[in-house]
Amino acid sequence: MLQEKQGSTSRLATRLAFFVAGFITATWAVLVPYARSNTGVSDATLGSLLLCLGVGALITMPITGALTSRFGCRKVIIAALVLVILVLPLLAVITQPILLGLALLLFGIGVGVTDCAMNIQAILVEKVSTVPLMSGFHGLYSVGGIAGAGLMTLLLALGINVTVSIGVIILCVVVLAVLSYPGLLTYANPKEGPAFAVPHGIVLLLGIVCFSVFLTEGTVLDWSAVYLTQVRAMPETLGGLGYTCFAVAMTLARLTGDKVVRYFGRLKVVVAGSVIAALGLAMVIFIPVWHLSLIGYALVGAGCANIVPVMFSVVGQQTVMPQSVAVPAMTTLGYLGVLSGPAIIGYVAHFSSLSISFCLVLLLMLFVGGLAFKLNLNQIGSSTD
Repeated sequence: MLQEKQGSTSRLATRLAFFVAGFITATWAVLVPYARSNTGVSDATLGSLLLCLGVGALITMPITGALTSRFGCRKVIIAALVLVILVLPLLAVITQPILLGLALLLFGIGVGVTDCAMNIQAILVEKVSTVPLMSGFHGLYSVGGIAGAGLMTLLLALGINVTVSIGVIILCVVVLAVLSYPGLLTYANPKEGPAFAVPHGIVLLLGIVCFSVFLTEGTVLDWSAVYLTQVRAMPETLGGLGYTCFAVAMTLARLTGDKVVRYFGRLKVVVAGSVIAALGLAMVIFIPVWHLSLIGYALVGAGCANIVPVMFSVVGQQTVMPQSVAVPAMTTLGYLGVLSGPAIIGYVAHFSSLSISFCLVLLLMLFVGGLAFKLNLNQIGSSTD
């Protein structure tokens, strides 16, 4: 049980952990062109290599619950960050594709463990709070992503060597890790059941919601620029604006999300969010003006913003599965959406069109709203599940 004095320290540490996770992930996104140039691989080979990152995350997420139960959140998060710090400089200098794939696998392990462990910490911290905190935590991940990509891009634009730039990034991560260290929990949920379990019951439904929302996010990330430039005839130099509008709207919505959840309740937030996201996708698909498509992408970001944080709050209060396995199981299922979503959209688009693919995502978001009613989100935690 957290003491009141420790509560604020733990909340700050959790926010810093989410910020660092987003910061590091966005830094790698800026380094992708360097990795491709150094190895000289084709687009297809690069795509295969990038899968190594996802595989690394997926193979370790399911066991992170057992690791935190045994060693505590603090040791697991710090160990994962050390691994990330050691691997990050290699990603910009490796010239052999096989070695790059191995480095990305290790990087994915570090990122995956950090992501899962910080959510376990976030659930424990929120449990002893009198107000919702999860949206704010996830909002700091988004802020970290913007900061990481912005700082790395700025350093490179100033002509600073990529290796030196990475050194600056690592220094920032070390400083933030040191600041968060006192508030990172030395414990987690006690280990119950196996190290890994297939999600079932309400945890499976929560995971399906996360899968759906993450699939939508992955679709916007990987396909928004293609759609805007090829279907809506937007200038290629402006293609990134779609994701920018999405990311900014999501960040702002998450930073205010805790108050929204407290005022309206979980169910209304999830249902309204799914409808807003679907409306945004409808604007993108059916209104042939790219300027309005940008508003549509902003609505998708705002709508999706607080759905996943609500799911993490709920999984921390359900009793169907032990939390030491429920959180990793749900996180892994959600992450599968990020990895598989862009590929699914590509296959559907190949046999039909991008517009048809986006229509399926629109229907998926409406499905999320309907599933929220079945979950009875406002009642979980106050009754047996």
